[in-house]
Amino acid sequence: MVQSINTKVDLVSDATSHMGISEYGKIMIGDKGFEFFNSRDARKFIQIPWDEVDFVTASVMFKGKWIPRYAVQTKQNGKYIFSSKEPKKVLRAIRNYVDPSHMVQSLSFFDVIKRGFKSKVKK
Repeated sequence: MVQSINTKVDLVSDATSHMGISEYGKIMIGDKGFEFFNSRDARKFIQIPWDEVDFVTASVMFKGKWIPRYAVQTKQNGKYIFSSKEPKKVLRAIRNYVDPSHMVQSLSFFDVIKRGFKSKVKK
């Protein structure tokens, strides 16, 4: 069994990790870090301490009505992508530990197309 890094838990929610093949489990947000535990295999887990978190990026659609997924970008190990049943509650709990200026909204589909078009015009 995996030992949690948190001493106090703020939120536990059902979630999916989108690292390669999707894995189902639970997200635990506490005073020491962000944790994901796989529901089937106890050896598959992700633990990210708060001092290692660089940015949290959320994919927002329909003017904030729906958040399909969010990513936690670390300083050294890259980006971890998750989705959960209650993403707004998860992001609000993360906001207590991560500076709100480090929580950003990802680009929409049309913003990506617009940037690509502008870069082609400049060349």
